[in-house]
Amino acid sequence: MNPQRVTLITLGVEDLERSKSFYADLGWTVASEQPGVVFYQMNGQALGLFGVDALADDQGRPGVALGTGAMTLAQNFVSREDVDAAWNTALAAGAEVLKPPQEVFWGGYSGYYADPDGHVWEIANNPFWELDETGSLILPI
Repeated sequence: MNPQRVTLITLGVEDLERSKSFYADLGWTVASEQPGVVFYQMNGQALGLFGVDALADDQGRPGVALGTGAMTLAQNFVSREDVDAAWNTALAAGAEVLKPPQEVFWGGYSGYYADPDGHVWEIANNPFWELDETGSLILPI
């Protein structure tokens, strides 16, 4: 067993239909859906959207107010033009602008937006990291 992996990321959302619409506008396709939760297949893992109150219950913490914004989900792209295209798509879908794409101190190009529930996404071009043909990140050794 490989312990160094993530197979599912689940985001708690206030309004599942609103969030499904947002991610559809980003170009994401639902792979599986059950009452109160949807899943998107990604490269080697999945993203789930789950009602925030139901997620707290599922975690064994009923009634706890789950927070957002303390972590960043990131998508790396091959080029700055791809970052700009993803940025424009996110804005058209209704993303909240946090930091427009720009050159950054570490030599790349990145920006941040939030989805309708405040989950933070970074979109970036890192010239020091390789992406394979599926878009999966290959860290340098």
